[in-house]
Amino acid sequence: QRLHSCPDLVSFMVELKTVLEIALKNTQDLHIPRPPEYYTCLVRDLEILGWNRVAYVDTGLTIVKLKAEDSCGRQHLISLKLNAKYPTEPPDCLVDFPVPFAVSWMPQNSLIDIYNQFLAALESLKEFWDALDEIDGKTWVLEPENPTRSAITRRIAIGNNVSVNVEVDPRHPNMLPECYFLGADHEVNPLRTKLNNNMHLWDPEISLLQNLRELLGIDFPSRAVLEKSDFAKDCGICYAYRLDGSAPDQVCDDPRCGQPFHQACLYEWLQGLPTSRQSFDVIFGECPYCNK
Repeated sequence: QRLHSCPDLVSFMVELKTVLEIALKNTQDLHIPRPPEYYTCLVRDLEILGWNRVAYVDTGLTIVKLKAEDSCGRQHLISLKLNAKYPTEPPDCLVDFPVPFAVSWMPQNSLIDIYNQFLAALESLKEFWDALDEIDGKTWVLEPENPTRSAITRRIAIGNNVSVNVEVDPRHPNMLPECYFLGADHEVNPLRTKLNNNMHLWDPEISLLQNLRELLGIDFPSRAVLEKSDFAKDCGICYAYRLDGSAPDQVCDDPRCGQPFHQACLYEWLQGLPTSRQSFDVIFGECPYCNK
């Protein structure tokens, strides 16, 4: 684009020089020569660790992915990006954790030291993943659609267009989580009241899901009995369930209507109505379905 717009040869050569300098600057890291000791040390460390724990190695021997299974049989990966000064400097580590993973490293350490720290971190998160695995397996989770191991929230269906968003503390997964109810006021207000009145009954000795059942006095829709379509309705404006990955999170407060909407769809709709009014960042108006 820049080269095409040059009016003369001199301008073209100046722009070409600039483009080439930028390109070389962006690729110079890829061509850092590594000493033979780097490869000798890395291969030795991989052999000590065991090739059965290696999931991937790139052709340049700069990226290594290691696999591990925790005590509950869950599969995990850790990606290591090694720089030319390895093992004097530790690799950059990428993990799918809900908490930071900081590696303790000395120049005499090797990959097996990182791997052991990875295993210890997996066990420290066992109760957190146990709690969320039970929720994922026994309830209908509306969001996130495909939760990663780092995801700390679950939006759990309670009934027709009623749900609770639960945010679990990874370091204290057995304690009362942050709970935010979504749905029409006449549906969620009694649930909020129950939670507030029963907070003192929270028992860290039983599972998070069982605590929620008992404090709210409800049975969450079961995956074994109901389909998601039984309680998850499409947005009444765009007629889709997912919009940019999000499910409808606004519901008409009229008990006779209860139509759900995406917040973005509802906001756009109400902005175009002359009867709507806005107070700060909240917009008020009639339901597109029942005009209430």
